[in-house]
Amino acid sequence: MATPRDHASLAEQVEELLAADGPLPIVAAGDPVLRRGTERFDGQLDPALFARFVEALRVTMHAAPGVGLAAPQVGVGLRIAVIEDPAPVPEEIRVARGRERLPFRVLVNPSYEPVGTARAAFFEGCLSVPGWQAVVARPAQVRLTGEDENGRAVDEVFSGWPARIVQHETDHLDGMLYLDRAEPRSLSSSEAMARLWTQPTPGEAARALGFDLP
Repeated sequence: MATPRDHASLAEQVEELLAADGPLPIVAAGDPVLRRGTERFDGQLDPALFARFVEALRVTMHAAPGVGLAAPQVGVGLRIAVIEDPAPVPEEIRVARGRERLPFRVLVNPSYEPVGTARAAFFEGCLSVPGWQAVVARPAQVRLTGEDENGRAVDEVFSGWPARIVQHETDHLDGMLYLDRAEPRSLSSSEAMARLWTQPTPGEAARALGFDLP
């Protein structure tokens, strides 16, 4: 349980972050804040400050650009994340990856669990690990529980690429990076990705780099 002093400290930290205009600075891998895990949100930020923080996360995610951003990625150890994916991809990729449009969502105190045993493997990247991507096998469908920005309970099943986004951002709140779940032999620079691995699925990369897919 957070103490009143903890609440004040986090509120002060967020106020300081928001003092500058524009997108927030994104923390890169190697900073301990990405590995500590997060506090459950229970009012550490008052409603007005919470709304400003969520908007700053949204602006920062769009500016990066990315499809999700968790509070630890801007240095704040609270169990809050935002997600959004307009899915501007060719039809072949959309079908192969299950990449459907995901409207803007705020995830508060989220947790997920697999639904069924099916797994899907695709390249992932991360705003906190710029310049690299790797293949991650994840549950193809998950059940997300938690709350929305208004404190309403969330209990929803996500499939395809939205399920991957939910897992990736929730993992951040547990101190985990996508690299912890990735196939090491698949690790590829952005340059290699653009030159070699733009196919809808990572099948060719698996054959060439020598790793298995589920």
